[in-house]
Amino acid sequence: MISTNIQYSNAAIGQDPGVLSEIHSQTKNIAICERSIEHLEPNLAVAIEQPIDFRASGAIQDVSVSLKDYFEAQPHLDEALIQDVLHLLGLFEELTKVSTFRLSLVKVSRTMCPRFHADHNQLRMLCTYFGPGTLWLPDEAVDRKAYRTGKTNESILLNEGLVQQVNTGNLVVLKGSMYPGNNPILHRSPSIGDNGEERILLTMDTNQSMRFPD
Repeated sequence: MISTNIQYSNAAIGQDPGVLSEIHSQTKNIAICERSIEHLEPNLAVAIEQPIDFRASGAIQDVSVSLKDYFEAQPHLDEALIQDVLHLLGLFEELTKVSTFRLSLVKVSRTMCPRFHADHNQLRMLCTYFGPGTLWLPDEAVDRKAYRTGKTNESILLNEGLVQQVNTGNLVVLKGSMYPGNNPILHRSPSIGDNGEERILLTMDTNQSMRFPD
């Protein structure tokens, strides 16, 4: 059973986008901005019926131009959606203070990463526009030795009842294994495919190392 909307010491959760900056706190490895995307839902219900596969890398200006060109060629994607993606890219730029990024907006029809894991990066922003959101673990639910030695989810989980799930539309920033401090968030993709579920997933990564104060 997946529990939601519970505060844990390693998570910063709020409705103001400013909560995302708490990811830089030593005690936090996940930050979630809760929001409604009700205004996007009618178009997303149409968009999920068509292929979506956009990927770009480079400076924010180059990624933005490529994204706009892609949307112009995809009439099933609404202007409001591209404006939201561009807004989130701006938030991620402000959060990371870097100049180059990797961005993908794709339709997902299978479980991508079924094992709880940490990303090999510094920070990643995700937004599930359609379908079930990412699963993540409070620190008190994790056996990190089991994770480091390649054990299965059953061994990694100290308490299955503490598994959390990001709500559809919410912004989530994940601390990866390359972030100083070595306390990355363990997370995994929701199980889809066998039951016919699909997702529209936005992913953003830094394309260069962030600078941290000495």
